Order: sequence, then structure tokens, then C-alpha cells
Amino acid sequence: MISVRGLRKSYGALEAVRGIDLEVARGEVFAFLGPNGAGKTTTVEILEGYRPRNGGEVSVLGIDPASPTRAWRSRIGLVLQECRLTPELTVQEAVAQYAGYYRHPRAVDETIRLVGLEGKTDARTSKLSGGQQRRLDVALALIGDPDLLFLDEPTTGFDPSARRQTWEVIGSLRELDKTVFLTTHYMDEAQVLADRVAILRAGEIVAEGPPDSLGDRGERATEISFRLGSGAEASELPDRVRALARVDGGQVSLAAPDPVPVLRELTGWSLQRGVALEGLEVRRPSLEDVYLELTDGGEAGEGSG
Repeated sequence: MISVRGLRKSYGALEAVRGIDLEVARGEVFAFLGPNGAGKTTTVEILEGYRPRNGGEVSVLGIDPASPTRAWRSRIGLVLQECRLTPELTVQEAVAQYAGYYRHPRAVDETIRLVGLEGKTDARTSKLSGGQQRRLDVALALIGDPDLLFLDEPTTGFDPSARRQTWEVIGSLRELDKTVFLTTHYMDEAQVLADRVAILRAGEIVAEGPPDSLGDRGERATEISFRLGSGAEASELPDRVRALARVDGGQVSLAAPDPVPVLRELTGWSLQRGVALEGLEVRRPSLEDVYLELTDGGEAGEGSG
């Protein structure tokens, strides 16, 4: 669906995109991550056909986006960070209006139902909640029945409930055999939605792969932490645990390449001695941990790239 080789883009002396390569397969959700200024927006706008490049080969749906056609554009759906519709239009009217831009649109009622707005067909767009507005944005992107959707920060500024609702809509696109190119600053969003992730830093891709294996997450040590109950000393811990432990007051933490035998020994000791392991937490390295490491602490929260 998308094939990029050696993509470059400069603004004067600033090289914003430095020879990146990437592939996006049909039917997958591909997440594009990176801090502000990493080159995400520039890359996406080149893929969408809205910005020229200085070098490299790009194919989107088999076409060079530098020479877009109307037929090619009809196969692409866009959900921008912020969309403004005529506030007086109802949901039904807004979707019907966009359907008129395409030769072979999806059915309006079916598209509204697909994004979960069937109960809001007569509601004015200005009266929709943030989550409902985003559902409408996705409906407008889907009405032309595109093969490929670009979603730009689709849940920025949402409350947790609205974010989860939007995730459900995005996840359902797989059932329609749609391909999704997602840019986001939320690591949990990429973890939940994406089949593959690419992390961009200073115009270069520094990691790419499934979220669970990115940055060798599966091979990294698991963090175990707890606070010893009253009357217990760290020096009394089992040998295997004590050898790995870092002690700060009563707080004990350790990194275990294989956590199962360590936890077995620790909990067995705790039960035998009657010592509480307060606040026991077992934590694998998260996608956010990997992201922050690879981007030298670049923000993983809000903002635009």
C-alpha cells in the first residue's frame, strides 16, 4: 500500500527527512511515532501528495503522490488533527454532503452506523461531544470507501472514555480491509491499535516493528519493586533476590532477565517468614520506555509532530 525508499526533504539548510525507508502492507494499522520536529508531518504530507520531496522513491497505492490524480485521491481518506464543519449541518447532512464528492460513495446510513452515530443522525455537528465529533470525522473519511486512511493525532485532547470509543472505531476498520497510517503521541494508543510501529527521530527511523518487540522489548529485563514490611531487612532476602536488588530505605527494586524464578523465590520467602511485600509491582519495559530511550527523552504526551 505504501512503499518508501530513501525519502528526503529539506527546508533550506535543514534536512527534515533524511533518507527513510518504510513499507505498509494492506490491511494493517501502521503507527508513526516521534517527537515534535522529528519529520512526521512532513513525511505524511509527502505521502498524501500535499508536499514535494527532494529525493527518494515513493509509491502510495501504486502511484507516485507527487503526481496525484482524482481517482487516486478518491482511494485515500484523511482524518486531520482538527476538522471544522458547518455547525448548522446535522450528522446525516454532513455525511451526505461529503458523499456527493465521490463517484461511488458508501451508503450514508451504513457509514453512520459503522462509526456508531446512528442515534445522532439529526444532531447538529456543533452539538456533538469530542468523541462523537471524531467518529463523524472518521465517517467523512470513510464515505468515499477509501483503501487507505491517514489518521493524524485522532484522539489528542480527548478524555479517556472518548479515546477508548475512538479506538474501537479505528480497530473496526480492519474488518473492512482498510489500511491505516496513524500518527500519534500516545504510546498506549500505538500499543493497542498498531500492527507495526516506526519511531522517527531527527528525520530518521530509529526503530520499526511490532509494538511488543520494538527495541528488543521481549529481551529486556523485567522490573520488580516492593517495600519490605516492618521488622524485615533487605539483608534477609533470598540470595538470588539480594544479588539483584537495589535498596533505597525500605524500597527494594531489581531487574530480572527471567522474572519467574526470582518471583517464586521471593514470594516463597515472604510466605514462609510472614513478611509483607507492600506495593509489589512487576513491570515489563513499556513501549513508552523504549520510545523515550530511542528519542533521547522526546515527549510522549501531547503536541504535534
